[in-house]
Parts: sequence; C-alpha cells; structure tokens
Amino acid sequence: MCNLYSITTNQAAIIALFRVMNRYVGNLAPMPGVFPDYPAPVIRNTADGSELAMMRWGMPPPPRNGGPPVTNIRNTSSPHWRGWLKPESRCLVPANSFAEYAPETNPETKKKDVVWFALNDDRPLFAFGGLWTEFKGERGTKSKPIPGPHLVYGFLTTAPNAIVEPIHQKAMP
Repeated sequence: MCNLYSITTNQAAIIALFRVMNRYVGNLAPMPGVFPDYPAPVIRNTADGSELAMMRWGMPPPPRNGGPPVTNIRNTSSPHWRGWLKPESRCLVPANSFAEYAPETNPETKKKDVVWFALNDDRPLFAFGGLWTEFKGERGTKSKPIPGPHLVYGFLTTAPNAIVEPIHQKAMP
C-alpha cells in the first residue's frame, strides 16, 4: 500500500490551485519523500475558509486492533471511520507523485524497485482526498516519542486503475 509520496511544488502553487485562505506551514521546502508519521502539508476547511496546515501522516488505528497509525483508509464502511467521514474532518493532501513497490524482486539488486506514479512526466500538482483529526497520544519513534496533541491525516484509497494495478492490485490513493 502507498506509504511514500512526494510534494515538491512550492507553497504559492498549492495556495493558488486550492484557493487556500490561511497558511500555517512556515517555509515549505520540497519534500521528495513523505513517509508515514512525517509532517506534511494538508488543506482543511475551517470556519474562516480553507487552511494549509502541517499534519503527521497516520490516523489512529481501531482501538481493538491497535497497531501503527493508519495511512491509507480503504474501508470507509467500517464503524471506526464513521465519525471522520463528516465534512469537517475531510481534507486534501497535496502531492506530485506517489510510489508503490514492484511486485517482483529486482534480480540485480535483490530488492523490490520503487515505482513512482504521477499525472504525467512533469509531475504536476494534484491532491489525494483524505481525513484528518487531532490525536492526543504520542507519535514518533519508541526511542524518541513526541507527546501530543498532534494533527494527523490519512488518505482515502480506491480500486487501482489500469496503470497502478499491474504494480499494486489492492488499492491506490
């Protein structure tokens, strides 16, 4: 499942394309690799209009399952996601591309290659649909936990299209 994407477009382009009213991200440097639990820019609606904010990638997992934060939300019919499907918890996650691991190991490197997907070779700006919330627990690594609260997000996934399916059969953002 997609646990790597990039956002290399500058802040001005994000603000212009998505008509962001407020921005609280500081100097947004290009992010060629966004991994789970990394902070990244997210656009959410507020009472004052759309807002660009930094959030950590990964929603709280279902309490009875535990485990790591959920980066990709596939089963929106699950009761766990019901409270976050409301408009106030929806967001857009700006991106230029996302990656999946190739299904087969590369015989030369003995590792699975990373395959990048974008709208075209110029990697223009687009967005994933997502959900966000405030998480009050710790995030980060076990050796360096970061106490909350944290703004966190995950993106919604769907069945893969004909381009992604040969690489990843389960889902895509």
